[in-house]
Amino acid sequence: MSTATITPPAAVRDTRSEGRIGLRANLRHISALVRRNALQIKQDPESMFDALLMPIIFTLLFVYVFGGAISGKGHQAAYVNYVVPGLMAMMGMNIAQAVGTGINDDFKKGVMDRFRTMPIARSSVLIAKIVVEIGRMLVATAILLGMGFALGMTVHTDVLHLLAAVVLSLVFGASLMWIFILLGLTMKTAQSVQGVAMLVLMPLQFGSSIFAPTTTMPGWLQSFTDVNPLSNLADASRALVNGGAVAHSVWMTLAWAIGITAVTAPLAVMRFRKKA
Repeated sequence: MSTATITPPAAVRDTRSEGRIGLRANLRHISALVRRNALQIKQDPESMFDALLMPIIFTLLFVYVFGGAISGKGHQAAYVNYVVPGLMAMMGMNIAQAVGTGINDDFKKGVMDRFRTMPIARSSVLIAKIVVEIGRMLVATAILLGMGFALGMTVHTDVLHLLAAVVLSLVFGASLMWIFILLGLTMKTAQSVQGVAMLVLMPLQFGSSIFAPTTTMPGWLQSFTDVNPLSNLADASRALVNGGAVAHSVWMTLAWAIGITAVTAPLAVMRFRKKA
C-alpha cells in the first residue's frame, strides 16, 4: 500500500521554519506589526491618556506637594530641576507596565491565535510591541520636559546632554518592558498583572532618589537605594541635565538595562512560543 505524503498545517510549518526567517524578513514583519499597533492607538486614542496626562499630573503634584517641603516654601522652582529628571525614570516604568497588560489582553481576545498562523518569528510580535511603547514613552517624556520648562526648569549643561538623558531613559524603559511582557505571559488576567506590577513599582519608585535626596533616609534604606536601578537612572539623568559626575550612574544604568534584557528577553520569547 502506498503512503501519501502528509503536508503539515501552515501553523506547524511556520513554527518549524521560524528559526530560518532571515533578518530582512524579520525587520519587515516587525515594521508591519508596528503599523498595526500604531493603527490600534489611532482607533482608540484613549489608550494614550496615560502617556499624555501622567507627566502633567505627576509634575504638578510632586513639585507643589514635595517642592515646598524639600526646597522651602516659595522655592518650588528649585525643586523642578531635581524632580523632573528623576520623573523621566518613573515615566519609563509606568509606561512599561502597560505592555504586560496589553499582551495579556491580546491573548484573551484571540489576537495571538491569528499571529501563530502567520509565517513570522514569534519574537517580532514582542519587539513590535516594545517599539510602539518606546514611541509612547517618548511622547510622555516630551510632555514631562515641556511641563518642567514651563515651571522653570533650566538645563545647566547643553542640548546634547539633555538628549542623552532622554535616550538613557528610553533604553532603560525598553529593558523593563521585557519584565512586564514576561509577567503578562505568565499571569492569568490583566488585573493580576497590574497587581503584581504595583508590588514591584511602589518600593522601587519611592525607595529611590527620584523624589528626594537619600541622605535623610535610614541606613538600611540607603543601602537599598544605592543598588536600586531607578536611583541610578534618576542620578544619571539629573547629572546630565544639571551637571556633575555622570559616568558611574550612566554605566550602572546601562549595566542594569543590558542585564535585565539579557535575562528576561529570552525567557519572554520562550514563554510566548509555548503560550502561543
